[in-house]
Amino acid sequence: MTDLKQKIIAAVADDVDAIEKALADNLKPHFDLVSDVAGHILFAGGKRLRPLLMVLCARLCGFSGDQVVRFSTIFEYLHAATLLHDDLVDGADLRRGRQVAHQKWDNPTAVLTGDFLLARGLSIAADTGLNEVIRTIARITENMSQGEIRQLERKGDVTLSEDAYVEVIRCKTAVLFQGACRTGALVAGAGTDIVQALTDFGYHLGLAFQMADDLLDYTQDSRSLGKRAGADLREGKMTLPLIHAFSHAPDGQREHMVSILKNPDFTPAEFAEFVDMLHRYGGIAYTRSLAAEHIQTATAALDAFDHGPVREILTDIADYALVRNA
Repeated sequence: MTDLKQKIIAAVADDVDAIEKALADNLKPHFDLVSDVAGHILFAGGKRLRPLLMVLCARLCGFSGDQVVRFSTIFEYLHAATLLHDDLVDGADLRRGRQVAHQKWDNPTAVLTGDFLLARGLSIAADTGLNEVIRTIARITENMSQGEIRQLERKGDVTLSEDAYVEVIRCKTAVLFQGACRTGALVAGAGTDIVQALTDFGYHLGLAFQMADDLLDYTQDSRSLGKRAGADLREGKMTLPLIHAFSHAPDGQREHMVSILKNPDFTPAEFAEFVDMLHRYGGIAYTRSLAAEHIQTATAALDAFDHGPVREILTDIADYALVRNA
């Protein structure tokens, strides 16, 4: 474990414990089956990054009321809902090292549990009594659905542009980070400039987080990932490392890379060769560089705040997003 990761874990341990309790408490009044399926995805070792961002951003704005932790669960419920739906759409086998919900139960149960978690998030948003929070959460759910549809439409499309890719990850990932940070400021009653600063922080952190995540499929092993290495390639996902490498590879090499992408039964040797070509034609380095630029923009947004322990931990979280291995 890196020193930075240890520092973050120590700094947020109490907040994470409170979030864990709130996630469980908010499921208890509901059907046993829903609680079981939701718990299967919720309590399989997630980082709690999204609710944690909301709690920290509210605290950065000087607010830490009892309800903040409960409101923060919105973002973990929305995230878990997308994972349930994504695993089914992608035909995944493992999530965080565990059998996916639609295989452990069945497709309808996984879909309906995801729907319930989306509804639960909206219900808790309504409890804030803040129209802007409700609008924010509604836009997030709309954008996440659009992002998943866009990705499905362009599955295996080797002509996907970098701009189109960024739009997909904006919808699928960045809006949830952005919404968590924005909502933290809103529930704290922050002014317009502060709300915008934290909105910008979350947006750029979310883009960088997803770009770094898209690297993991080609830089980490199955044990670290909690799923089979090469899963994104096997599912035909055109992520930034591929888009950049395809655009810089000579025609013959590009055609060979495309042939591997189009064959979900590629061998370990072919996958290793594909990863080597991603490195050779700049896909890995370019993605790291662009993610780092977004982290710089994110942390610059925190200049709206005085230096202090909460700003420091948000900066640490942003920096760690680039170097994590899972």
